[in-house]
This record gives sequence, C-alpha cells and structure tokens, in this order.
Amino acid sequence: MTSTLPPAVPRGRLWAEISIVLALSLGASAVYSVVSITERLTRDVPLSEQTATINRSLSVRPNFDLVYQLLGITFDLAPVALVIFLLWKTTRPRLGRLGIDFTRPGRDTLNGVALALIIGVPGIGLYLVGRSFGFTVPVNASGLTEYWWVVPVLLFSALRAGLTEEIIVIGYLYARLGDLGWGRWHIIISTAILRGSYHLYQGVGAFVGNIAMGVLFGWLYTRHGRVLPLVIAHTLIDAVVFVGYRWAAATYPELFGVAQ
Repeated sequence: MTSTLPPAVPRGRLWAEISIVLALSLGASAVYSVVSITERLTRDVPLSEQTATINRSLSVRPNFDLVYQLLGITFDLAPVALVIFLLWKTTRPRLGRLGIDFTRPGRDTLNGVALALIIGVPGIGLYLVGRSFGFTVPVNASGLTEYWWVVPVLLFSALRAGLTEEIIVIGYLYARLGDLGWGRWHIIISTAILRGSYHLYQGVGAFVGNIAMGVLFGWLYTRHGRVLPLVIAHTLIDAVVFVGYRWAAATYPELFGVAQ
C-alpha cells in the first residue's frame, strides 16, 4: 500500500524556511531590539529617564495617520499568513499543526481571559518594580494623538501582536522545531528567549518578564496543544495596556508617566 504521507522535508530546507519566516517577522524585531537596548545602555542618560513609545503616530495629518496605521497592521500580519500557508493541512483541522481548530471557542475564550488575568497583573507589577530599580525603560503604550479612530486602531494593534507572536512563536516554531527533532524543553526555552529578546528594547525587566511568559505559554501549549487561548490572552493584555495607558499615566503619573 502506498503511503499518503508527504516525504520528509530536508533539515536544511526546514532551517532555511524558519530563517526566512523569522527574518520577515519576530527575528528581525529581536535584532533591532538588541541594537536598541545596546544604544540605550551606551547613552549618558540612564534607562529610567528614557522612553520607549509603542503605537506612535505616523503622520501629522489624521486621515493619513489612520491609513498608515491600518496599512502597518495589515502588512505586519503577512508573516502570519505565510506560516498558515506553510502548515496548512489538506485534511481537517486545516490549522491543526498550528494548534488551532475552532472546536471549543467558548472554553478557549474563558481560558484566555483567565490566563490574561494570571499574566497581566504580575506583569504590571514587574514593570513597576523594574522602573523603580531603573532597569526597565518607561513605556509610552500609546503615542497616538487623540482622534475618534485611536481606540479601534489600538485594539487592532493588540490583535496583531496576539496573532503574530502566538501563531509564529508557539504554533509555527513548535511545529517546525519538532520536525527537526528538538525536545520539549529545548523548544520551550529557546522560543521563550526569542520572545524576551524582541522585547529587550524595553529593558531587562521586559526581557525577563516575557521569557517567563514564554515558558508558561509553551508549557501550556505542550500540555493542551491549543494556541487560541494564548492568542486571546495576549490580545487582551495588550488591549488593556494600550487603551488604558493614558488613563493610568494621567491618574498615576509617578508610576506610569514617562519622561518627555
């Protein structure tokens, strides 16, 4: 009987594929982040007096700023589309190799909300501790001017982060590194370090916190094989941070305010 399984992909080709995917997405972000923190650490100004701005304005003209924001979000999701294409299955569930099957949306949503609470509260605490000791860069989570479209764009930006990081770092890399014969904890630790590295521009605190998040997410994924709760949790955390930042900075400027 002839096997219907596809032939094994050569290891060299797998490494080339992984390198291309990362160069188009989070690997490039990690390189820029390492350069960024190196530049910050070699300034005469300490980290605690610098600022990292997320979701910055791209034009002084509101309509064009909106267009640029939406274009940026759309094209940033191209690597997600790429890994979906690469791991798309001819049989159901189509996205099974990425840990996505849409069979338990209710449970996945509840698990995602619970995970967001478990991760989010300690994450804010770690950020504040990092600021107090001076090894975390004050983060301006919304550098956008006040327009009617700012909140929807921030929510889309949070969704972009959740989809990009969890589908690529967890779904795609766990599948491909597994194809290369890596063990469970080798994959968990290496991808957690990658997650921390592309947040390094925010300082050592963000690096350590995101490694811890990566280890937890990876452990959960290897136990349950589901990416959707991780996407939901990540999106919720970023949505709260992005949208709630201005209120927090105005209400508690000594904690959340950033240097101007």
